[in-house]
Amino acid sequence: MAERDPEAVLASMQSKLGVSFRRPELLREALTHSSYLNENPCEVASDNERLEFLGDAVFDLLAGEELYLRFPAAREGELTAMRAALVRTDALARAARRIDLPGHLFLGRGEEASGGRYRAANLCAALEAVIGAIYLDQGLDAARRLMHRLLSDAIDALDRVAMRDPKSLLQEQVQARIHCTPVYRTVAETGPDHAKEFVVEVLVDGRVVGTGKGPSKQAAEQAAARAALENPETSTTHSTFYEVQD
Repeated sequence: MAERDPEAVLASMQSKLGVSFRRPELLREALTHSSYLNENPCEVASDNERLEFLGDAVFDLLAGEELYLRFPAAREGELTAMRAALVRTDALARAARRIDLPGHLFLGRGEEASGGRYRAANLCAALEAVIGAIYLDQGLDAARRLMHRLLSDAIDALDRVAMRDPKSLLQEQVQARIHCTPVYRTVAETGPDHAKEFVVEVLVDGRVVGTGKGPSKQAAEQAAARAALENPETSTTHSTFYEVQD
């Protein structure tokens, strides 16, 4: 990606966030990947890892608060599962794309070339760092407003009955019924590094009982487990599972 004017990038990001930073250097830090700092040590003072640490805690607090207030009848275990679903890497990466966070990151050349601008882990880390920066610059209420804006649709879509992840539930069902453990194998991997698609099969007692696709092996395994749970041979009950929607 061509060199960009940092001030223009920060102005654009603030517009998309709906926040005017008192200390724009915090936003610059939040958008700076460690690879950029390594290549430009005289241009920036630090990368976004410390702000990511802070933002992770702020996200957990705000997501927990929102779920506690929205679901007064939910038990502690249900609330914990809901929060884990909301703040997992792929969910936050989708939220980051909604505000074009990929287009505002400062990355080193190597990270850029390897597809790092669209890598889910980088987007999740950057979004958490942005939340941390907003918290420091504007306070908790401003961070809460952004969290609500990005995740309110996902919270609305939560189904407490479906909080168990497919792999865990499949393993429990299979072990209870035939005393063995599902085995996952990757059968295909296609696409460039920044847009991989994996195909995974799950086997029970040596037989393929489900196939799934996803942008990572973990996501494909969950999809395969979900397919297996919908297979009459491996499940005695109909199960649906929560997914954060765009």
